[in-house]
Amino acid sequence: MVIKGFIFDLDGVIVDTAKYHYLAWKKLANELGFEFTEEQNEAFKGVSRKRCLQILLELGEVDATQEQFDNWMIEKNEDYLSYIEEMDASEILPDVPKILDFLKANNIPMALGSASKNAIPILKKVGLLSYFKVVVDGNNVTKAKPDPEVFLLAAKDIGVAPTECVVFEDALAGIQAANTAGMVSIGIGDATILTESQYNFNDFTEISTDFIKQLTTN
Repeated sequence: MVIKGFIFDLDGVIVDTAKYHYLAWKKLANELGFEFTEEQNEAFKGVSRKRCLQILLELGEVDATQEQFDNWMIEKNEDYLSYIEEMDASEILPDVPKILDFLKANNIPMALGSASKNAIPILKKVGLLSYFKVVVDGNNVTKAKPDPEVFLLAAKDIGVAPTECVVFEDALAGIQAANTAGMVSIGIGDATILTESQYNFNDFTEISTDFIKQLTTN
């Protein structure tokens, strides 16, 4: 199968905003009287903000009214936004531009498929928005990964069949979503966590343009 479209997750794939999500959730947990570890934060990757808060409250055994829940959702996002306000191109993960430039030079459509509701502002801050023909994020979808909705919408919007798309993901839920959609899944990160990915690389420094070319010409 010749690959005709590439879909990128944002957090942990293009930029490392996961650390800012963690700091914001940790701050809220501390306010609620318990600790929140980086290990526990692994379960939050690729998951909607609402579901993350539900998990956090379960971890801390905290009961909440709907009003408290809504207020904590807002508080967490405001803290996160204050962290990402300072982002610039230095936050782009190593060698991501190498792959983006190669795809752009070969007129291969790219989409972003992310649970983040702040994807467009982040891409603007780091100077990468122009690379993406389509951005599908938390503002466009109703179902969180591992549901494939975000990737299926992205494929539809770039006019490429799901089976002709590649997805770059750093979360197991995202890999599962890509596989369910019938797409080629490429894990970025720890292979012992991303066990269901069809290919795995620690980061984009391990991905050559020859590998991308091979995917698009086979």
